[in-house]
Amino acid sequence: MLSPPIVVKIGGSTLGNHDTSLKDLVSLQQQGMNVVVIHGGGNVISEWMQRQGIAPHFVNGLRVTDAPSLEIVVAVLTGLVNKELVCSLQELGGNTIGISGTDGGLVEAHIAKPELGFVGEVTNVNTTPIINILEAGYIPMIAPVALHRLDGTEHSGKPLNINGDTVAGEIARALGAERLIFLTDVQGIMDSNGRVLQHLDQRRANILLNSEVISGGMIPKLDACIRAIETSSYAEIIDGRQPGALLNCVNGQSEGTRIVKTY
Repeated sequence: MLSPPIVVKIGGSTLGNHDTSLKDLVSLQQQGMNVVVIHGGGNVISEWMQRQGIAPHFVNGLRVTDAPSLEIVVAVLTGLVNKELVCSLQELGGNTIGISGTDGGLVEAHIAKPELGFVGEVTNVNTTPIINILEAGYIPMIAPVALHRLDGTEHSGKPLNINGDTVAGEIARALGAERLIFLTDVQGIMDSNGRVLQHLDQRRANILLNSEVISGGMIPKLDACIRAIETSSYAEIIDGRQPGALLNCVNGQSEGTRIVKTY
């Protein structure tokens, strides 16, 4: 019987010269912890879109995705970014298998907001592939591309772009994860005065989500945290650019924002 895993969302913007996230993941695996990773890659996607003359466009932190953009998203996330991370983690001594949300029907979704194009809203998470990979002794490295649910519509059974933060929250919720950790390029959630909010409960988090204090990419992160803590102990948003950030967080030395249930 597997112990509840730690779900980690790695943003592409955190993987810099001082970042130790991949080394930290290997250390956690070597300590016997079950870790599930969902990675981003938004900056690389935007670069490839611009090469093709496509201007990136976002609404509330979500990438608007037409048909040409979807081809780039799928190719970059499931191919280039996913396999580079897999290779890097294995070079550091880790054991990992790279998959996407389409594999094994891991993440099913549908198009809920046509104005965003081929962007999915999660309808189901099949945890079996993740559990099988963990039981085999590997870290699942998951690219956030979903499978459109089989509903007879035009896009049925085809890939959908889906926000990596959203995928992380839904996977953590489905697994009943020990915790969900977001490695970001900011210190945490800030109040209107620019100070880090170290503790939030569900009630305050929901109020903040519906305010104008947070914006852009922090919106899906906080929303994912609120979803995850329905079954997980807590969620954290930390600065992943700092050396040892992930290990420090797991060891209770986080300086970011922790979101917990309201009792």
